[in-house]
Amino acid sequence: MDLVEILPEQLHMLRFPIGQAYLWRDGDGSLTLIDAGHRSSAPEIEQAIRSLGHAPNQLARIVLTHCHRDHVGAADELAGRWGARVLAHRLEAPVIRGEQPVPDPVLLDWEIPLYEHGMTVPEAPPTRVDIEVQDGDVLPFGDGAVVVHSPGHTPGSIGIHLPRHSVLFTGDCVAGVGQVMLGVFNVDREQARASFRRLAALAPSVACFGHGDPLTEDTASVLRTAATSSPALP
Repeated sequence: MDLVEILPEQLHMLRFPIGQAYLWRDGDGSLTLIDAGHRSSAPEIEQAIRSLGHAPNQLARIVLTHCHRDHVGAADELAGRWGARVLAHRLEAPVIRGEQPVPDPVLLDWEIPLYEHGMTVPEAPPTRVDIEVQDGDVLPFGDGAVVVHSPGHTPGSIGIHLPRHSVLFTGDCVAGVGQVMLGVFNVDREQARASFRRLAALAPSVACFGHGDPLTEDTASVLRTAATSSPALP
């Protein structure tokens, strides 16, 4: 796992072989994890927290952007060990808990080998969801983190917008692998495109994707162009 600083003392990316998570630190020292890597990544996440001079019991919450195994994997273990609360959209919560199956994506031909590679990540265990959120909810971190329902990748996918810091976590609706583009493996591609446009309209200064390098320069313009330009959305 690689630990990458995005905003000094506030925001770090935890990059795994497939997928990534983000660690946000508030001024009072409380920590929020956006997504949780694969099911074996809890020790690496704990070590990353300690390497930054924090303690894992400062982890107050884990916000899951959607139900896929590379985003949910270690959430239950971390929450059980350190008392963090797990949050997810109300449409995603039954899947994360294991009460409903993970929805199948509608794959384009070029996505099939990528999807097969992604499925090598260990399946996530059933994971508790303590708080079910919905569009417009304001969460108690980042000076008011706003839930942005962004369906299409999965029905209950969410983005998290920190307007006072101009930071946006897109989940897998948007990707930054090689170029900024619509994320892959969508259950409803046109719905995902509409969600991409909605996220881009927030015009953040920093965009953090579920896959690929965060965007920190000319971010609003790049997102807007990618969201409306068909060449960037294969």
